[in-house]
Amino acid sequence: MTDGAAAGPPPIRHNDHSPLTPPALGAWEPSLPVSVVIPARGGQHRLDLALAALAAQSYPAHLMEVIVVDDGSDPPLRLPEIAPPGARIEPAAPGGWGIAHAVNTGAARAGGEIVQRLDSDMVVCREHIEALARWHHLAGYVVAIGAKRFVEEPVLSPGEVHDAVRAGSLGEIFDLSAAQASSTEQTIARTNGLRTSRNPYHVCTGPTVSLRREIFRAVGGFDPAVLRGEDTEFAYRLAAHGVVFVPDMDAQAVHLGIPAQRLDRERAVRTVAPYLAQRVPLRRDLRKDPGRQWLVPYVEIVFRLGEDPDPGRVRAAVGAALSGSLPDVVVTLVAPWSKLSENRPGPDDPLFELRLLREHFAHDRRVRLADEGDGVGGLGGITATPAPIPFRYTGPVSAPLGRDSLERMIAAMQDDRSGMLVVDLGEDGTATLVRTEALGRALLLGAADVTASIEATHGVRHGARADFWPAKDRKDQRGQKGQKAQKTEGAGKPGTPEKPARGARAAQAAQAEKAARPEAAARPGKAARPEKAAKTAETAQTDKAGEAGKAPKTGQAASGGARPSARVPGRAASAAARRRNWRSLLRSTLRSD
Repeated sequence: MTDGAAAGPPPIRHNDHSPLTPPALGAWEPSLPVSVVIPARGGQHRLDLALAALAAQSYPAHLMEVIVVDDGSDPPLRLPEIAPPGARIEPAAPGGWGIAHAVNTGAARAGGEIVQRLDSDMVVCREHIEALARWHHLAGYVVAIGAKRFVEEPVLSPGEVHDAVRAGSLGEIFDLSAAQASSTEQTIARTNGLRTSRNPYHVCTGPTVSLRREIFRAVGGFDPAVLRGEDTEFAYRLAAHGVVFVPDMDAQAVHLGIPAQRLDRERAVRTVAPYLAQRVPLRRDLRKDPGRQWLVPYVEIVFRLGEDPDPGRVRAAVGAALSGSLPDVVVTLVAPWSKLSENRPGPDDPLFELRLLREHFAHDRRVRLADEGDGVGGLGGITATPAPIPFRYTGPVSAPLGRDSLERMIAAMQDDRSGMLVVDLGEDGTATLVRTEALGRALLLGAADVTASIEATHGVRHGARADFWPAKDRKDQRGQKGQKAQKTEGAGKPGTPEKPARGARAAQAAQAEKAARPEAAARPGKAARPEKAAKTAETAQTDKAGEAGKAPKTGQAASGGARPSARVPGRAASAAARRRNWRSLLRSTLRSD
């Protein structure tokens, strides 16, 4: 393990990092340089203790630099007498402030291949940097997380901290028996070291975490606009990128003082919630406000149109996608938009329909126009992954999504944690829903066959149209196709009446047959009693006549149909009428939702 990383690491299923076996501490030769980035504002004494501990690390000093980013301290921070040889203090870049901005400043100036983010009030054990760095020598897509416990700050000098850390015993200077364990460590233990965790990014909460520098830059670093919960939001984007989270309990540390969120947990949760609601779509519990749109959508829906799209189909498909049960979606329309010049089009413009569609959707913030000539790796018009959007759906415009099709598909994938779902749509082709983290993992592994890679790391699931498209939507689509075929047959024949579609003709025939039957038709297998049938039919006619002359009651929806008939002595509504009323009431209720 002297070349920086083992060649061809085995594929890791979800977050089960068991295939990676780290070397024993002190029994290997590191080769990757580490940049420790410490954002700090004030707290000079605690910073002195943190740097004293870093000066006693087992990781080779010539492979470690420490960058303290001063986030506007007054007075400015200074470098103490006891500090690592490669330590320096840098001012935060102009034009910003806060922890995220400070970490980004340090990472931008880091020379190491590994970026170790550390809080300025953390005193780490002797092997802390080594324990986390060894994972990055095994695989380049690991995010290593250290352990921490909270202690009341005792009266200590930097010299005492340095000597205790060098001797390998934090317990000599801190009362670890009274230390408060981090809640993340309970999650780590419950999920077998995050091997079985569904959302391991939750425990990556910042005070001590390390990753490859190219991974940090690939996801865009920290978001300076996130003033609270910036570490969780950053970890979510890391997860979408396809990384594997590995906690290492050998990387022990103590956090000086009790964090503010433990003193007022309710306020801390409320402070973080709006930042995460906007940027972490997987937090469905934070997106319960009806009618809202969010900064990061839950699903990207991709339709490929070609040069001569059917405008009716495209508008229907986009409308169905945006009016489904999942409101936080975005639609990407891939077409040769760049071929639409700004010059005056001729009378026989071959891109006439495409030009109209561009204007139709250009000003809709939930619709993106992607040119099929762009894209990465032959994807044509779309980015390699939709990150930070957690899911991407790709399907034909000839099969508009049902109202809850996306919800059904995501539920199926969440059930077995699969990375891809392929749905057979019959004559319409196939639809695919892919999990962004699975796609990101395939790209991190440099997979030539993305689907095969996702099968190995997350699994690929297959389904049928009937599993995810409601029966009503399938019938409507068949009826629309039948109507289009009938219009095509009758086109150009003046005087020829247009025939109703097959689905419409069948519905008309069924309605006529139902009207011809007596209201009290016998149930299958039972003979109707003539006198009862006659009485019921007479009663039904009387009921209809009475209902026609009555005005709707106050509060009853005019378009929702009559309320279910109440039982009146000597005048019972027919079973068929009651069924119709219930159906009408149900439709009215669904519309109001």
